[in-house]
Amino acid sequence: MSQDGTGGKRPRVVIVGAGFGGLEAAKDLGGKPVDVTVIDRLNYHLFQPLLYQVALAALASTDVAYPIRSILHHHANVEVLLGEVAGIDLGGRRVCLSDGTALSYEYLVVAAGAETSYFGHDDWAAVAPGLKDLDDALEIRRRVLLALEAAEREADPDQRQRLMTFVVVGGGPTGVELAGAIADLSRDILHADFHRVRRQDLKVVLIEAAPRILTAFDPPLSNKARAQLQELGVDVRSGVRVENVDAAGVRVGGQVIPAATVLWSAGVRPNPLAKALGVPLDRSGRVLVDADCSVPGHPEAFVVGDMAALTPEGAKAPLPGISPVAIQEGRATARNILATVHGEPRAPFHYLDKGFMATIGRARAVAQIRKLRLSGLVAWLAWALVHLWYLVGFRNRLVVFLNWIWAYLISNHGARIVIGRRADSAADSVNRGEAVVGGGAGCLLPELGHRDAQDDGVARRVNESGRHVDGRPVEK
Repeated sequence: MSQDGTGGKRPRVVIVGAGFGGLEAAKDLGGKPVDVTVIDRLNYHLFQPLLYQVALAALASTDVAYPIRSILHHHANVEVLLGEVAGIDLGGRRVCLSDGTALSYEYLVVAAGAETSYFGHDDWAAVAPGLKDLDDALEIRRRVLLALEAAEREADPDQRQRLMTFVVVGGGPTGVELAGAIADLSRDILHADFHRVRRQDLKVVLIEAAPRILTAFDPPLSNKARAQLQELGVDVRSGVRVENVDAAGVRVGGQVIPAATVLWSAGVRPNPLAKALGVPLDRSGRVLVDADCSVPGHPEAFVVGDMAALTPEGAKAPLPGISPVAIQEGRATARNILATVHGEPRAPFHYLDKGFMATIGRARAVAQIRKLRLSGLVAWLAWALVHLWYLVGFRNRLVVFLNWIWAYLISNHGARIVIGRRADSAADSVNRGEAVVGGGAGCLLPELGHRDAQDDGVARRVNESGRHVDGRPVEK
């Protein structure tokens, strides 16, 4: 503990994770008679609901991320540490970091979120990336754009079709948003920017094991979402399970769908810290918490967000792992910590259900807000307003808003920059449905009928028109 202004002791609150739940708890504890330490392995807070737009080149990564220190800098009692939590000693009230150091606490808030789950098939991760952070988003963007580039150069019709086929596994909001965004992206840029591939060659397949997509929504809205996806040309297959994923494609129902690009949004699992706590977990691996979000037997420790399994009184299932739940749990936990500090009783957590929303490409969406049911453009406008409201930072709100208006009027995906990997293995990249620009000495580019103007054996960066910018290696 540290000294407060009256000579008393200020309790130390350690918050693990600066996602929605952890960040809200930190903000609500700011300026209060406690000392707060926020630990995260990243230096930014990520607005995950818009991450798919980074993946599909509608937004830049800085539009959906904001430095944690900038968010919390005006709270003198809140410090931010960049670090990886290796373990938590509940009995000793210590948070152990990967560098060997440890932090003691009087109160603990664990809000480390979730990671992609492949349901026992972790080997699929190499060929079917999930979407949980900016690295994932940039990798998906790279794969999608390079598949289109490779298709532009491919002479074999079967191989070209494989490159033009995109499979999204998982029909929840993320999967629906990814499938719709791929269809939108390809429809917008293929006709304008490509010469050899056609829009009608594009194939987007959405696979969902449940009988329908968006199972959290009412069946009529789920059906409308399916219809809107089909209007975009998406092949929606529900009630089928993925049997295998490899470099050749996806096997479903004994049939292989040849695809160079497979994206995974079928499930998540809690951060491994949940298991490391050594407390009771539910079947999905989430920590079973009491009504005030505290860990049973450890009233000083709280778990919120995707890591927590909290079943409200009278409910049959725990609250879903969505951002509104995490935000409200974070705020409620901050209130209960302050109540305990002041010697007051805690209050049980009550979730205010504000509904569900999912966007389906540009100007299409479905929304379920209490008794209100919306679809189409009206739902998309509601979705846009809600997400702009919760986005951190005035600059981010302004830039995202202008990007959306520009995209709606011009249909131009301006963030189509391939980054994330250097061009060290060009041949392997093309064989996997990827592409590399440039060539070696005397390299004749397939089907283009001319030699590279600077055949010095160095792959070169190119601008949007295809002209060489300089002689430095391509950064993918």
